[in-house]
Amino acid sequence: MLTRFSIVTLVLFVLSIALVIRPIYVPIWLPRFGRKNIPINLTTTPPAIIAILWASQCLGSTQIRDGIVGTGGIKPYNILILFMSLAYMAITLDISGILQASAFWVSNKGGSNGWKLYLYFYLMLTLLSIFLGNDAVILSGTPFLVYYTTATGLERMPWLISEFSTANTASMVLFVGNITNVVVCEGFSINNVAFTAYTIIPFLACNIACFLALAIQFRNEKYIPRRLRAVGRLNPRGALRDPVSALVGTLILGTCLVVIIIVSFFKVDVWKISLPFAVAKLIFDLAWDHHRFVTGTLHRRPFTESKENTSSDNDDVVLAEFKRAMSLPTEGGSRTKDMFEPNECTITPPTAFGTGSPTSPSDPSKLSESLESVKVFPKARRHLKTVYEGWAAHFPTFFTALPRLPFGLVPFSFSQFILIEALQHQGWIDVFAVWLSRASHGQIHASIWLIGVIGVLMCNVAGTNIGATILLTKVVIATPNFPSDSSRAAGIALAVVSNIGAVSFTFSASLAGLLWRTILMQQGIIIRQTQFAFWNLLPILFMTCVGLAVVSAEMAVLY
Repeated sequence: MLTRFSIVTLVLFVLSIALVIRPIYVPIWLPRFGRKNIPINLTTTPPAIIAILWASQCLGSTQIRDGIVGTGGIKPYNILILFMSLAYMAITLDISGILQASAFWVSNKGGSNGWKLYLYFYLMLTLLSIFLGNDAVILSGTPFLVYYTTATGLERMPWLISEFSTANTASMVLFVGNITNVVVCEGFSINNVAFTAYTIIPFLACNIACFLALAIQFRNEKYIPRRLRAVGRLNPRGALRDPVSALVGTLILGTCLVVIIIVSFFKVDVWKISLPFAVAKLIFDLAWDHHRFVTGTLHRRPFTESKENTSSDNDDVVLAEFKRAMSLPTEGGSRTKDMFEPNECTITPPTAFGTGSPTSPSDPSKLSESLESVKVFPKARRHLKTVYEGWAAHFPTFFTALPRLPFGLVPFSFSQFILIEALQHQGWIDVFAVWLSRASHGQIHASIWLIGVIGVLMCNVAGTNIGATILLTKVVIATPNFPSDSSRAAGIALAVVSNIGAVSFTFSASLAGLLWRTILMQQGIIIRQTQFAFWNLLPILFMTCVGLAVVSAEMAVLY
């Protein structure tokens, strides 16, 4: 039965979604610091809403505990430990330069044929996203494409949209590819191997449909020319910053994924597997960096405050290789060095899951400047800065990976689980479940298309695809008299749309979208919300129709 507390809970839940989609800044006055703007966004809003709901007695300590420990087979802590462990292994593997080396190799294979190169990049990003997940590929692939399109004078939009689309589509293949996959597996009790068996064919169909949609909307010669400007041959080995780390990182991550798949048959919590592998990778990183530091083989760069040195060592390697390639003679005998200036593509190290722009009042660099201006604890700060620089020079892999880890995902995800528990506590999940039962009549194909279409839409309006997946999983599980085969079909449809739903109308449809936008903003590239929605409209339409049709066909064969 719904009460006044139910209404308040739903209103505040919708408010939290609105502030995630459209963050605001509240100006406050701080002594000695002056006027500052406090961000009300995905990091601060959900915890604040939970505090308000707790104070107004709309939820209690039981719901907060359930949102952390989990109910109904869904264990939030299990999901987040798994995700953070895999994120560390993927990010440190990226730091070794293996993704850039792969991109250089593909670029050489593509040559000067525009569409051939576009397809090769699409396939490369697809394969990398399957095994590394969408976030690691976006972290590394986005700066690389900014380099590449600037160096070759290509239109950026087709390449960036292609990268974003394929990264979020390919993440549906393995259950560890996206946090939403883990939610679906735990919520619907789907074995990890069975999950891939269910999603591999929808993925292939969506991947092909997405490329066709991209080919249609970027068919104009101004977007992807048939013949590209000649570029000197890129050296993949030159982009591989640390071959030993690349080899060890690949072996550890690959072994971890294989072991996770094997133990999934024995009902073992996956965090118990992923965490030891992540710790092993951390120990290797520290030991290997220490060895290189002591033997003098570790590349060291003096710390300066200049803007030119804000990029990472790996970015410098890639930039140097691009400059070398672009200075080589082209087919016509001319040189293309002048078309690529370093200042055009100085890459700032991205911070994971940030949402502010470089000029945002919440920018850490701006805050640091403010602290410098008021001289707060100057001696202590100088000492800490010196200590930090010393450790960072000694263990560069760990200290490069640390700011790139998605720490912001942890409070956000726990908050989403708690807010959904609050909705369930106040009776809203049961209400939504009755609506689903009446609309679908428990039929398989009706359930697939209802959950699929609603899932895509809710990724845009439910506080990212994570919130949408948690909510819809709870709704399907709570639906009365819902056949088990219809429940399984709805779960697979949700797995598909929770990934492709990121390729949608708002950046906040996924944390990957917010990360992608932030990286581009750090490079001075502004993509408006309307542009993002316009270029994603055809791909998401194609993928939704094709993906759900394939899921329906699978269920027709199985049931």
